Amino acid sequence: MELSFYKYHGAGNDFILADNREGHIQLNTKQIAWLCHRHFGIGADGLMLLQTAPAADFEMVYFNADGNESTMCGNGGRCIAAFAHQLGIAGKTMRFKAIDGLHEATIHPDGTVALHMQDVQQIECHEDYAILDTGSPHYIQWVNDVDAVAVFDEGRAIRNREAFQPKGINVNFVQRSGKDLLIRTYERGVEDETLACGTGVTAAAIAAVGTETGHFQIPVRAIGGSLSVSFEKKDAGSATDIVLTGGAVFVFKGSIDVPLYE
Repeated sequence: MELSFYKYHGAGNDFILADNREGHIQLNTKQIAWLCHRHFGIGADGLMLLQTAPAADFEMVYFNADGNESTMCGNGGRCIAAFAHQLGIAGKTMRFKAIDGLHEATIHPDGTVALHMQDVQQIECHEDYAILDTGSPHYIQWVNDVDAVAVFDEGRAIRNREAFQPKGINVNFVQRSGKDLLIRTYERGVEDETLACGTGVTAAAIAAVGTETGHFQIPVRAIGGSLSVSFEKKDAGSATDIVLTGGAVFVFKGSIDVPLYE
């Protein structure tokens, strides 16, 4: 099967995107994993299909690099918004369906994409870590020097703790640096460190204010680039009006023959 695809990245978090509005693209887990493989395929942290959806401009169907359909991806959501605009099926403001519900996205004049995330209903804060779900579940580990962390080893160990099974959890190591946060992330499904993670950046920003309330705008620097998160906290245990903003960059397009894995 020949697949026409586009490649995008958001702060180095890279994705394969395909237009599946006609419903002809049917990929199994092995095929998606092969396409995302860094050596044998195109190479990506995940793959997304853009599909039709009632009461929305389109639907985003997201798969991790291991080939399995996954929970919400923040950088993926920003990239598919840019992709939809490039295809001409959405304006600079759009509404799309994802696995966790409807999202709104806006493409700014500078090319950045602002994505409205779902409200966070529960924030579990501890002295040196926090746990919350921003469309995907995240563990926030506060550290003094993010560059000194063995992200693969330590992230994998936390991700596989019995308490987070059977699906596991994404693990973020976060350092406070003045007004900014510095972050490195181990992503489940990729099973490695990624250059950025949108839902992880969002989780870190919300966790960083602890029990404070008010309106916040938090800059976060990942290895692959800078993002920002704005949100409202009316109480210690929840967050609303969450917006993740950053670049969504078109890299290239092409076509590839996909093996008939079964």
